Amino acid sequence: MPIYEFLCPSCNRIFSFHSFKVDPDKVPSCPKCHTGDLRRVPSRFGVGAARKTASEDGGDGLDDPRLEREMMKLAADLEGMDENDPRQMAAAVRKMTELAGEPVTPAMEEMIRRLEAGEDPERIEEDLGDAIEDEMGDGGGGGFGGAPPTRDEGLYPM
Repeated sequence: MPIYEFLCPSCNRIFSFHSFKVDPDKVPSCPKCHTGDLRRVPSRFGVGAARKTASEDGGDGLDDPRLEREMMKLAADLEGMDENDPRQMAAAVRKMTELAGEPVTPAMEEMIRRLEAGEDPERIEEDLGDAIEDEMGDGGGGGFGGAPPTRDEGLYPM
């Protein structure tokens, strides 16, 4: 049974839901305040598994020489990047998030998708700038509206 995680902006809390379907079309309601405005967030299970796999391959996070090589390669690629090409910008952002091992927030994923489609970066920033800032929180630490969300330990049906 797949488990999906959703953030309730009203409660600033992440809830886990199990589903009998892979990629369900239904968004659940908040188990606490019952609002239907939940946002799907990247699962900590997937992120943890990816980091564990990297460490099993001999890397140990930031001290991994492979990571350092990839960062140097990315820096070289960025120097030669055409700043006016949204597709190149999207590829660079995807590569940075992969190297950092950080989950991509929903608004950030939308931004990358639109850049990959060749849309104007300024238009995308007008449309998504506030949403991306909200997801990043005041200090860029991944919180919503400032404080990082808390995590509910329950498992709810979808």
